[in-house]
Amino acid sequence: MLETHGIRFDRTRFWVIHRRREYGPFDYEWIDDLRGMELHYKGVKFGEICSYEELFADMREFRLPMKVVHVACVVIGTSAIGIARGYNAHERREFLEKMLQEFNCHRFVPPDHKSE
Repeated sequence: MLETHGIRFDRTRFWVIHRRREYGPFDYEWIDDLRGMELHYKGVKFGEICSYEELFADMREFRLPMKVVHVACVVIGTSAIGIARGYNAHERREFLEKMLQEFNCHRFVPPDHKSE
């Protein structure tokens, strides 16, 4: 049975589980010069991260619940920061958990993260 709330990962892709419904996949793709990322939802580009100062994202067309958008933004943001800072997998997991809690998304911390 599907969790009530959570995040499911598969490499760079992830799904947000909200009220037992799964939304995704969210994913990113590096821009050709590797100086930024394109952001995708179900294979459709919805935004771009060009630098710490330059970010564009618009998910209105998908009509997602705001909590799903909020959680997806936290996951995408922490992923980008973790990559930029050179965090290893464990550090990225810890950083994600900390940010989910800080942004009042503690219900979405993946179960394997809760025990760490």
